[in-house]
Amino acid sequence: MQTVYPEEFEREMACTEGEWLRMLPASLGNLPFELDQGHARVCVANGHLTLSWRRQPELRIALLKLPRLHVRFLFSSVSDEQRFAFMQRFDLYTHRGGG
Repeated sequence: MQTVYPEEFEREMACTEGEWLRMLPASLGNLPFELDQGHARVCVANGHLTLSWRRQPELRIALLKLPRLHVRFLFSSVSDEQRFAFMQRFDLYTHRGGG
């Protein structure tokens, strides 16, 4: 489990853009947000988070095909504690499990 989230970081998500857009509202909870093509701006506490994403070529491992989405997180005027709390919920709602 990650304990520190910097103001800016990037992730590769194993989902399509459509899946991302379906899970995004739930992952944000009750936080107000504006959605645009490839971007979202989320009000977090007294600051905001800008999310931007772009599709990547799918990852192929033998017969396995995984969609990929490159996502950039940019927090502005959001404290370490607020970033941590936000990302804990976000990760819970966007986590893909297997087993």
